[in-house]
Amino acid sequence: MKENKLVEMSLDFSVKIIELVKELKDRKENIMSSQIGRSGTSIGANIHEAQYAHSKNDFVAKLEIALKESSETGYWLRLLFRTGNITGEQFKELDSQCANIRVMLIKSCKTAKGMV
Repeated sequence: MKENKLVEMSLDFSVKIIELVKELKDRKENIMSSQIGRSGTSIGANIHEAQYAHSKNDFVAKLEIALKESSETGYWLRLLFRTGNITGEQFKELDSQCANIRVMLIKSCKTAKGMV
């Protein structure tokens, strides 16, 4: 059932990313808002898609894409914080959620590959 928890966590995270993008666009920040919007919502989309994988390899590949997207999202969050586009509180909350998803993705990939 870990994947179901991962699906829910990533969906909740996507909602928060969409809310952040709306806030950033209202303040006319378009470059980073577009980037984090794509990478942040792609995490959940790939996790969701992995549930319907054609094979174990396809399943792992989708989770690994989600892992890469979560890493990219972490970068954009750090950049938004360092440029003063999000508060320390926003950064801490979103970065923590992103890191938790990343940890679960790593564990899920290892389990699926039979490495655990």
